[in-house]
Amino acid sequence: MTMFNPRLIKRRELLIGGTSAAIATSAVRLKANERTPLRPKRVAAIASIYFKGSHADVILGKIMDGWRQDGGPGPALELASVYVEQIGKDDRSIEICDRHNVPMYDNIYDTVTCGTDGVPVDGIISIGEHGDYPWNDRGQHLYPRRRFFEELTDALEHHNIRIPVFSDKHLGPVWEDARWMYERAVQLRLPFMAGSSLPVSFRKPNIAIPMDSQIESAVGIGYDGLDIYASHALDSLQSIIERRKGARTGVKWVQFYEGDDVERVLQSGIVDQDLYAAALAAVPRVSRNLDPRLAPPKSLILFKCEDGFIGAQFMLQSVIRTSVAVRLKGNPKPLAMQFEERPEPRHPHFAYLTKAIERMIHTGRPSYPVERTYLTSGILDRAISSWKSNGKRLYTPELAIQYKPVDYPHAPFPDLNSDPRIPLKQLSASF
Repeated sequence: MTMFNPRLIKRRELLIGGTSAAIATSAVRLKANERTPLRPKRVAAIASIYFKGSHADVILGKIMDGWRQDGGPGPALELASVYVEQIGKDDRSIEICDRHNVPMYDNIYDTVTCGTDGVPVDGIISIGEHGDYPWNDRGQHLYPRRRFFEELTDALEHHNIRIPVFSDKHLGPVWEDARWMYERAVQLRLPFMAGSSLPVSFRKPNIAIPMDSQIESAVGIGYDGLDIYASHALDSLQSIIERRKGARTGVKWVQFYEGDDVERVLQSGIVDQDLYAAALAAVPRVSRNLDPRLAPPKSLILFKCEDGFIGAQFMLQSVIRTSVAVRLKGNPKPLAMQFEERPEPRHPHFAYLTKAIERMIHTGRPSYPVERTYLTSGILDRAISSWKSNGKRLYTPELAIQYKPVDYPHAPFPDLNSDPRIPLKQLSASF
């Protein structure tokens, strides 16, 4: 249900247009850094909820308050309209939109159209993450990503407009919704992106796997709930294994293991034990208790790709952070990297995700294929189904999803001896 906010109606009376002072300041600072400033593109934003540290905050806040959310330089984007479905006691959207003179609307259609009889924006950001939404009996949090996408695309179709759309995190979360969203985007020929911030985040150590590498095997490690966090882990793993030479990315089957069965798989040789040890060594160890309805203490998502490659994604409650280890042909030593989530300043890994969104909205082309996230959304949903079916192997002809990866860069690991904050030079570079 839409939460009533009296200022929303008042906002409709404001004139829509012009570049905000914050964006103008950003352009000046970029010029000082000898970068060619880009004219900001106008964006409509849709969010489930907006509090400090929420996905809405660490994406939209970077558009309004700069990459570091400190009033400094930011992306060449300007929020033209905002819809926040749930206004909580810790809401930040009203204050920040007031401060930046950004109109807020009480429904998605008016947000896309900015209360006009057209679509005066260049792109849409949809963030269905966090908020008071139901769970299903499989432990999936039923965020309104499909509903948000359905309403915003209905508005675009009504006005016969095709503009780029970004949908935060994995599609769905249930497979039927993920497939509907993807097919709807294809039907409307929309430039469409989705997914986690981790594939473009910092890596420790700073390892880049070249495209068309001869990857013999790979292991990923993640943590927290399956629906909550395995999407990040699988996106990270897929961003590496999609680079293997001659990859057939479609997935033939998915199987979930937990408890002692995980150790049996390791001992069987199906999963490279040295890679597992390397990936485990790349992440900090913790002691934590998780609600067993969200994930077992130790589990494994195993999947087989159409070219025979075996993907192995471990989910452990004894670690924190995400890692991937790979074995390259001719290199006996595993390469392992942690996908870093830096909390300060203001979750800078989301700045690199916002940079990818900025690039798509300026070029009209996705910065990397949405099919990666479409595939990992399906793997995750089928893994959860396997979990709830006592580890039954599920054959997945619906996941015959083929795509060609692109060589989009991840964040460079900062020199902590000089400036521990995000390296603005690369962020601000024109593309």
